[in-house]
Formats: sequence, structure tokens, C-alpha cells
Amino acid sequence: MARTRPHPKRYLRKLALRRPCVHGKPGLELRPYQILLRPLVTEKGTHLSEHRNTYCFQVHPAANKIQIKAAVEEMYQVRVIEVRTQNRKGKRRRFRNIVGQMPSWKKAIVQVHPEDKIEFY
Repeated sequence: MARTRPHPKRYLRKLALRRPCVHGKPGLELRPYQILLRPLVTEKGTHLSEHRNTYCFQVHPAANKIQIKAAVEEMYQVRVIEVRTQNRKGKRRRFRNIVGQMPSWKKAIVQVHPEDKIEFY
């Protein structure tokens, strides 16, 4: 079996820099107040909260359903049954001759236990 040639020290240092650096668990560590940005109080959301015990929130775009469920349970002291999420595309807005776009955002629809309620105001 053939042996590889000896590598110079500069080349070994360069190879060491190419290796990925691992710092810890992947993903963001978000606090509950960073996950739930604001409740969405709309006509449709009010109807859902009255008839189906379901509430809408604007949430952090990187948050997943498990993090959203934990944040709602911790901040509002309710039992969450189901979480549904939507990635909403930003609308186009025009100012004079310039066409811009509003930022995209994430919406969470959270269904809580029938015995629990969330009071926004």
C-alpha cells in the first residue's frame, strides 16, 4: 500500500480552517416573549375566539409549532390543543412612483382547551 506524501504545516493549518466549527445545539434559543410578537385582533380572529376557542398570533418566523405551543402555555397559563401556522407573503405597497413590498410574516392559529380562555383586553 502506498503512503501519502508528507504535508507541509501550512497546508495542514489550511485544512484545519476548512473544518466546520461546532458550537452547540443547532437552532435559535427564543424566549416566549420573542416568539409571540403580538395577538392578531381582527374580525375573523374575534369570531374564531368566540365560537371555536381559537386565537391568532403573529409569531417569530423561525419559531416552530412546539415552541409556539410552549410560549402560549407559559405566557397565558392555558392548555393548548393544536397549533397551525401560515407563512404570509408581504403585500406590495406603492409610494408615488416607487413600488415596495411589506415584509413577510408568520401567523399562528392556536386552539386552546374548551375550559380555558385568553383575554386580550
